Amino acid sequence: MAETTETRDRPTRAYVIHPDLGNARTRRSPELALEEAVALAHALPAIDVTGAEVARLRNPDPGMLFSKGKREEIGQHIKAAAEGEGAELVLIDGPVTPVQQRNLEKEWDVKILDRTGLILEIFADRAQTREGVLQVELAALAYQRTRLVRAWTHLERQRGGLGFVGGPGETQIEADRRAIDEQVIRLRRQLERVVKTRELHRKARAKVPYPIVALVGYTNAGKSTLFNRLTGAEVMARDQLFATLDPTMRQMVLPGGRRVILSDTVGFISDLPHELVAAFRATLEEVLAADLILHVRDISHPETEEQAGDVGEILESLGVEEDVPLIEVWNKIDALSGETRSALRRHDARTEGVQAISALSGEGLEDLLLAVETRLAEVLDEPRDEAVLILPSDDGRRRAWLHRQGIVASEEMGDKGVRLLVRWTARQKAAYDAL
Repeated sequence: MAETTETRDRPTRAYVIHPDLGNARTRRSPELALEEAVALAHALPAIDVTGAEVARLRNPDPGMLFSKGKREEIGQHIKAAAEGEGAELVLIDGPVTPVQQRNLEKEWDVKILDRTGLILEIFADRAQTREGVLQVELAALAYQRTRLVRAWTHLERQRGGLGFVGGPGETQIEADRRAIDEQVIRLRRQLERVVKTRELHRKARAKVPYPIVALVGYTNAGKSTLFNRLTGAEVMARDQLFATLDPTMRQMVLPGGRRVILSDTVGFISDLPHELVAAFRATLEEVLAADLILHVRDISHPETEEQAGDVGEILESLGVEEDVPLIEVWNKIDALSGETRSALRRHDARTEGVQAISALSGEGLEDLLLAVETRLAEVLDEPRDEAVLILPSDDGRRRAWLHRQGIVASEEMGDKGVRLLVRWTARQKAAYDAL
């Protein structure tokens, strides 16, 4: 491949390809998968997407990935991109072997970056904490160790990505596994020291009996917007994939007075590189240690069910047990029609463990907080007392509150009104008395 000198003066022109294998191994629509791949590319300011396509791929070529005819067709698209200037980088939304990468770079005379490399580049660009930076570098080394054609000069840089795109250019270097292994050992030692510091902070928090509530979900599901809305924090929240990388924790007070620690985490994504799952285990330990998980879903997305499946698989791979308490938070109902939104709100009132909200407008947040409070009371085994309440038949407000709390054991109509048998905690009783 001919050397290409990149500058910081302008973004790198990129062409995005989603290989469609046309089989049942993927749950996703190829068109929506391409849309996500383009969104990933847009997450890096150093990239200017000049074109994109779905490439039907029935029999992948072991050495070239694409067939000869498809390579020629794509090659023409690459040259025609950006009004004749041509693309300098091709992003292939899937795994590419080192041999395929080398051969395609030679044929098309462009840089090739696969899905794993792009996600690593985004994470490197976004990492802010010392731990985040170390984990990205460790993940990048695990990825690059198998690629004899990639440069790893970025390891001496202070910031600004991994060097796959932009930067001073790319130099072909021969494999030096020993040097990479030495770098891995050095990074792991540094990471161990950082993790020990986090463990000390965690132990200090453990002395304060505040439960941990962790937000998890597919990237761009609205976790950071919800986090900011609930805590008053100013975590970066953009309509962008991987807007949040480093974990953030804030204290918040639930309606009944209980103080909890809310944790915002990195968003998950389909086909998350296994190097990152391993490297970010320490970052996601807050999820493993959480008393309650809020799975935030973009309910307006056409593939919300598939995204939920991806999140479930990643949680399982991280070792999160199935019996860990979890509430599904169906976010972005503001993006739905009024009729659909009302139907969802009725659904979550009937379905245990589901809350429909809009983190942007605040709709449904009061019910969500009440559900969090009730679930935490159950998780933490707060003692419950039985009480009989008689409410006027027209007192719908307090009656609805009791039902939302999930504490009504039985209900019957009587001459004096509605007779309810409730089982509640002292906090819930105090909250009810304050209504």
